[in-house]
Amino acid sequence: MKAVQFSRFGGPEVLQVVELPAPLPQAGEVLIRVHAAGINFFEVLMRADRYAVTPQLPMSPGVEVSGVVEAVGQGVDAALLGRRVAAPLFASQRPYGGYAEQVTMPADLAVPLPDDVPFEEATALMVQALTALHLLCQSPPEGKTVLVPAAAGGVGSLLVQLAKAKGAAKVIAVAGGAGKIELALSLGADVAIDHTNPDWPARVREPAGGEGADIIYDTVGGAMTALSLQALAPGGELVFAALGRYGLEPSDLEAMIGRNQSLRGFALLPLLSPDVLRASLSELFQLAASGRLRVAIGGRFRLDQAGEAHRLLDERRSTGKVVLVP
Repeated sequence: MKAVQFSRFGGPEVLQVVELPAPLPQAGEVLIRVHAAGINFFEVLMRADRYAVTPQLPMSPGVEVSGVVEAVGQGVDAALLGRRVAAPLFASQRPYGGYAEQVTMPADLAVPLPDDVPFEEATALMVQALTALHLLCQSPPEGKTVLVPAAAGGVGSLLVQLAKAKGAAKVIAVAGGAGKIELALSLGADVAIDHTNPDWPARVREPAGGEGADIIYDTVGGAMTALSLQALAPGGELVFAALGRYGLEPSDLEAMIGRNQSLRGFALLPLLSPDVLRASLSELFQLAASGRLRVAIGGRFRLDQAGEAHRLLDERRSTGKVVLVP
């Protein structure tokens, strides 16, 4: 089968299509023909060795796919054959390898995919939608003014919608450029502010009654975190979900203490027991199937275009979910 690998760290050009032996499902596993594989920004960082964890080389990226069950291993119900499923590889013992034509994974982690949820949309409803959903579970937005940086991105575009659905009093979106601002507003943001304007934190405070946001869901990290603090209300909460991109200085934390603000860490995987994972994905699939959650697909690429897809994310030109379609 064809798969994408990189054997050295570097730019998008290090991603190469290779021929690998087709996988065989072991006992308790299913073999899935991949119809769509999701791309996440942390994979872009991993490819460049800029992530919190350095992978072993050669590396086959891809932590989430959707497709059809083609074969089952010993002990697996044959009724699964031909089923449409979402495969959250990140929750398995082999969490990578999704940029490929076929994958295997434990049958009990393959989540049934409703017929009216397209394969491509299903990839956005795994890492990114689960992140958005559980950010809101950890720090509920009900009755509060919340700030969503990168609001036109994969996580942000879903976070805007879910925050509104869960009772946020006001959702302030921050994004870069007119097109991304327009998308955030179309998804239900009450206000959208262009972060290419250097005074954007002050512009956030205006619709927030001059004080700032009660909660900031930071999935961007880096320099954006310290800038976001300028838009956080006294007593507000910064929820940090950008693993490997922490950029606060001790002086920033001292300033937070003086304003009675709190910093909360967020890591998705420890929250996802198998039961929670399946229940959360089923909830998200139903929301998407009913039209209550809109998935924005920002780019579709073939396996041999994986480098182009990474470049799109690397240069921050993408909106919504970017997918590979083998």
